[in-house]
Amino acid sequence: MKSKDDKKKDLEALRQDLEKSRNLFVAGYEKMRVDQDFELRKVVRGAGGKYRVVKNNLAEKASEGTAAEQVLKDLRGMTSVAYTTNDPVALAKALTTYAKTNPAFTFKAGLVEGRVIDVSAIQDLANMPPKEEIFAKLLYMINAPAQRLVTALSAVGRNVAVAIDQGVKENKFK
Repeated sequence: MKSKDDKKKDLEALRQDLEKSRNLFVAGYEKMRVDQDFELRKVVRGAGGKYRVVKNNLAEKASEGTAAEQVLKDLRGMTSVAYTTNDPVALAKALTTYAKTNPAFTFKAGLVEGRVIDVSAIQDLANMPPKEEIFAKLLYMINAPAQRLVTALSAVGRNVAVAIDQGVKENKFK
């Protein structure tokens, strides 16, 4: 059994993690084997996140005054949290993929950019393209009109040059 000082350290460590991360997924993991838990931790690390099994009352106390307070209130059953300060889509994709192959892992709720989301919103988030792909599409949309304008402006000069060249060939300009 942990001493009171160890419990306070755990509480403070969890509080610091919750204050830093604006993206959090709360899950249940009942009937998961150790090897499944090890694989889950590896998947979460690969997505740039952290994974922690928490006691419900510890999570509730640690979340007081943070954005995660609404999500970690009144939890029941075995609870774990996966959180990241990076891209929430990558973590949601990794967790959703893992949950499809391991039915013992279930979502309870989530927090994305400080907003509480439900299980269906986690699925929707996992179906989104990654942040890099969205940025690439946005950059293309911004860049495309400029490219079209340059093409149109250069076409006018090219057309004038072609007309003058044809006129010289036909001896119309002397």
